[in-house]
Amino acid sequence: MVEIKTAAEREAMREAGRVVAAALAAVRAHAAAGVSLLELNETAAAVISAAGARSAFLHYRPAFAPTPFPAVICTSVNEVIVHGIPDGYRLRSGDLLSVDCGAYLDGWAGDAAISLVVGRARPQDLELIATAEAALGAAVAACVPGDRLGDVGHAVALAGRRAGYGVLADFGGHGIGRAMHEDPHVPNHGRPGRGMVLRPGLVLAIEPMFVAGGAGAYLTAPDGWALSSADGSRAAHVEHTVAVTEDGPRVLTLP
Repeated sequence: MVEIKTAAEREAMREAGRVVAAALAAVRAHAAAGVSLLELNETAAAVISAAGARSAFLHYRPAFAPTPFPAVICTSVNEVIVHGIPDGYRLRSGDLLSVDCGAYLDGWAGDAAISLVVGRARPQDLELIATAEAALGAAVAACVPGDRLGDVGHAVALAGRRAGYGVLADFGGHGIGRAMHEDPHVPNHGRPGRGMVLRPGLVLAIEPMFVAGGAGAYLTAPDGWALSSADGSRAAHVEHTVAVTEDGPRVLTLP
């Protein structure tokens, strides 16, 4: 069931989005060679707790997962696309790191993700991240009343495929509100002018996931969570929570 949020509810979600943005900003600032993924998880957890919020990820167990998620952020390094579990791995210069974070504040959820390079960056990694961010921007721009869900997915896929990147067919964004994952599913592909009509009050988490290898095939880790590119090529993942309003799209997870 797709739920439409009132203006007041969207404002409450904006506050949850601020918490997520602050946690991601703190992780970005702390990510450096020699820092462990567990340390980054602790950084995000401290920001979420200080804001009086709670993690949307910790102990979350969707239907596909064999165990509850054990952390407050997902940390996906290099060929890992999404859902990487923070561990003792220490970042190295040149690593491509994607970080996903979700939080609840006063019963409302926010969800966002960033990708960055630690230390000295390879130009091709910066281009991969920039393309994912551009795809996200194009998808956000399509979130206007009267457009359709297919327009959003088409914007993501078009940006990725024009650059020669693989686009995950089975994973994408989602509705969000009182629960982190609500209807509708937001695929990272679609046909323009097709699918559900976007209405004011609809709130979506839009999350492009691109793999540098053009196939977009992936493997699931033994932990049942992390997805990695099948060919070992690097990946980028970015995300914002976006509200469809009468005045156009409003990003709820900006700092």
